[in-house]
Amino acid sequence: MKITDVRVRIVKKDDSKLKAVASVTFDDCFVIHDIKIIEGNEGPFIAMPSRKTNDGEYKDIAHPIKQETREEIIKAILSAYAEEKNKETE
Repeated sequence: MKITDVRVRIVKKDDSKLKAVASVTFDDCFVIHDIKIIEGNEGPFIAMPSRKTNDGEYKDIAHPIKQETREEIIKAILSAYAEEKNKETE
């Protein structure tokens, strides 16, 4: 599968660790929405879409199985996030 589109929407909440929400399209035919971009202690990271279970835990709804796929998705999202942040400062 090839990533064919990444869209990032910046979240405007100064006190929140949630900085943006992303959507990633694969092969122009499958999309994953609501991937969160969160500011951590060591920089931004992504959190895949999840739901809260009955016992209070959060489980991913969609996620990559292979590590190289995960790394490709992370790189594409964080790159698009950096571009969006740059647009805001221009």
